[in-house]
Amino acid sequence: MTTRPPAEIGMPLEEVDTPALVVDLDAFERNLRRLPERISGSPVRVRPHAKTHKCPVIALKQMELGAVGVCCQKVSEAEAMVYGGVRDVLLTNEIVGRQKLERLMSLAHIARIGVCADDPGQVLALDEAAGKAAITLPVYVEVNMGGNRCGVEPGEPALDLARRITGARHLVFAGLQAYHGSAQHLRSWDARRQAIAQASQKAGATRDLLAGNGIACAAITGAGTGTFEFESASGVYTELQCGSYIFMDADYGRNLDRDGNPVQVFEPSLFVWATVMSRPTEDRAIVDAGLKALALDSGPPIVWDEPAATFERASDEHGRLAISTATNRLRIGDKLRLVPGHCDPTVNLYDWYVGVRANRVEQLWPITARGALY
Repeated sequence: MTTRPPAEIGMPLEEVDTPALVVDLDAFERNLRRLPERISGSPVRVRPHAKTHKCPVIALKQMELGAVGVCCQKVSEAEAMVYGGVRDVLLTNEIVGRQKLERLMSLAHIARIGVCADDPGQVLALDEAAGKAAITLPVYVEVNMGGNRCGVEPGEPALDLARRITGARHLVFAGLQAYHGSAQHLRSWDARRQAIAQASQKAGATRDLLAGNGIACAAITGAGTGTFEFESASGVYTELQCGSYIFMDADYGRNLDRDGNPVQVFEPSLFVWATVMSRPTEDRAIVDAGLKALALDSGPPIVWDEPAATFERASDEHGRLAISTATNRLRIGDKLRLVPGHCDPTVNLYDWYVGVRANRVEQLWPITARGALY
């Protein structure tokens, strides 16, 4: 059930109820423009990952700036995007199970839907489901780029699976899914560069092997917010799957550029708006945003509005701030912005984005795919 918004259009920011998921619209729009600007002149396309925002309104804004479509991880996410007006979705995941496959095929009647496979059994199941639905389904071979999650190994194993796809009656081989997820948060610029150089070599060699065996590879899709500049310059990748660039988070803020400084291509635009609910001691303040308002898998949030405060720990409904100086401004009832440690799972805790410009609510966007886990 979608709850009522914590704000109304035109309301001052200080009146927005908490905890709330607030988007600084000026910073958000700069981030939206910056990615296509950074790859201008390159042949690569942008296919942003919607698992970050889970919101068709945002997906359509990305497509207005040139994105060819979006990525999703789950069928229910793809349903939210397609029913929200997005007509090109790639599921960068393996979809297993009759119910999921039937829903996936239903979407393919109204949008271009691609999906990944890394096993011959998946290919058989996809072909059977596509045949029953009377469609031809684009299927990508997912290749392990070094993250050791899903994916066949590059080279001959990928070729074997591509052959199975091309031999299926109701499938078409669409390309390679070549995302190196664990490279996104390697802190040093050179470590990220080396990881993507290795991934590009594997993907390029696999593409050439396919071509040598008569299988054209029209797309090599991958890349993320932490590494997109390496993939876009590789001459191998054709699509970028960046997701977090629109929001950024505290964890991405720890990545370094080639000079050893924090990367500043994008800027934080997503905040959890929280209220100081208790101030029991000089060195401690409690806010109303805890584990049910913030994802802490990538570390605690940054307290954006008070340099003297550090988010120290969380329980279900409480966040404890450590206060380092007596000159801080925090009092009971004060509100402040927290930059989430990890934006994607934090978004999944909310029903609404509150879009703010000049400290006034300008937009309310439903997070349509919140909880879309299946």
